[in-house]
Amino acid sequence: MKTLRMTWALVLAGGDGTRLAALTRDGFGNQVPKQFCSLSGGQALVHDAVQRARYVAPRERTCVIVAEQHQRYWKRQLWALGTRNVIKQPRNCGTAIGILLAVLHIVRRDPMARIVFLPADHHVRDEAALGLSLREAVTLVTDAYNDLILVGIEPEGADSDLGYIVPGASREDGARGIARFVEKPDSELARKLLASGAVWNSFIFAGAAATLLDLLRESIPRIVDDVSSALAGDARHTDGLALHNLYAKLPSVDFSRSVLEGAESRLRLLTVPACGWTDLGTPSRVAAALHKLNSGSTATSRPRNIAVPGFLSLAEQTSRFMLARA
Repeated sequence: MKTLRMTWALVLAGGDGTRLAALTRDGFGNQVPKQFCSLSGGQALVHDAVQRARYVAPRERTCVIVAEQHQRYWKRQLWALGTRNVIKQPRNCGTAIGILLAVLHIVRRDPMARIVFLPADHHVRDEAALGLSLREAVTLVTDAYNDLILVGIEPEGADSDLGYIVPGASREDGARGIARFVEKPDSELARKLLASGAVWNSFIFAGAAATLLDLLRESIPRIVDDVSSALAGDARHTDGLALHNLYAKLPSVDFSRSVLEGAESRLRLLTVPACGWTDLGTPSRVAAALHKLNSGSTATSRPRNIAVPGFLSLAEQTSRFMLARA
């Protein structure tokens, strides 16, 4: 596929996973970020996301953004990518700044890059179905260079733990515009949103690097300039202190609230048919995913021949959590 030759994939793995803290403490009391756990004893979620990226980008154009304080986890999980493709933040300052840092790194290597963004805390039952839609998103980016393509998931129920995208008008390319976002509605509103054709917001999206930087400059222009200057300074000096010093002063900025909301005219929606997608943001969502995963099988133990298993099994942690509450 010719359009894939300029495509990069970026896995977002820099979060702390605080909403899942009840399930992600190891035997020593350390909180393991959920992206470095497995769902049911296999490889870590971040590794699932890296494999998902292969639908649109080869390994040499697959990057992961991580937080430096999680090194004990990502160094073991991501060694095969090589140090150049593991982008390290001095600390987690929210999704907007993490995306900015990663895009600036990729642009230095490929100014014409098109990037597919994949969160590292998803579980997908039908990876092939999602993979086909990721390829379609890349094609849409090629045809609509100045827009971002947001991937929505056809809902399998009215879920109050998820965000929703309300579609706008249809476009000639098969995508739709975006009317508005609704974050974690109550049960009644979630049912109304489903009846109106809303889809789950997966936070999977694709766009040209130049478009991403343009949208970020509109929202956080000073931070874009400061991060760009710090990277340029660190390129001239080997101590790498400019970015560290800057990050110590940066606020936390959320990409959805600060960049996407209000930019609906620059966004297009691509809907993926129901594919067993879920994020694993809360204990209840983990429990629901495990219930579906095991509906045809009672096996939740670690599969054999996993080269680098996750640090914790969320299935085992959920069982312990439920026993402790009983």
